[in-house]
Amino acid sequence: MEPVTRRRFLGLTAAGTGAVGVSALGFSTAEATQVKQRLRIEGAQVKRSVCPYCAVGCSLLAYTKTENGHTELLQIEGDPDSPVNEGTLCPKGATSLQLAISKRRVPSPMYRPPGATDWQTVSWDFTLDKLAQNIKASRDRTFITQDANGNVVNRCEGIAFAGGAAFSSEEGYLAAKLMRGLGVVHIEQQARV
Repeated sequence: MEPVTRRRFLGLTAAGTGAVGVSALGFSTAEATQVKQRLRIEGAQVKRSVCPYCAVGCSLLAYTKTENGHTELLQIEGDPDSPVNEGTLCPKGATSLQLAISKRRVPSPMYRPPGATDWQTVSWDFTLDKLAQNIKASRDRTFITQDANGNVVNRCEGIAFAGGAAFSSEEGYLAAKLMRGLGVVHIEQQARV
């Protein structure tokens, strides 16, 4: 944090006093923000969607513009007509725009070999094959057929599964069947926010 000089302090004080004076005269800074937002999404198409973060199912409004055959996502906000969230969003839902357009989002699988210090971009075929090999190796290493009392348990304690809240019912069913088929007992669902 930079040190506050006398000149900077006076400038900030003057700006704050000006904002208070303007709002006292009937001008609202919140209204100015709304006008700026309206200008940004003016002429945009509105698409309805559902928040991907948890199982509550909050409704979203996504504002998009199409220019030169390219669709640009401009804004995502809560849907005020939804009986679920009535236009409000939790902190995760409020950042859903960043899920879609963040410049920091990794566009393809990355892999760091054992002992390496750098990540490398790999194909989806490599990623799925490596994942299958690691699951099989872990299951073979940690599979338990009988407990201490001699009861047949057929379970794998070396793998855990955390389901995503954005799963559809079919994806959740398939994932649960797959994990149970592997004998996984440590299964969790992220939807319990």
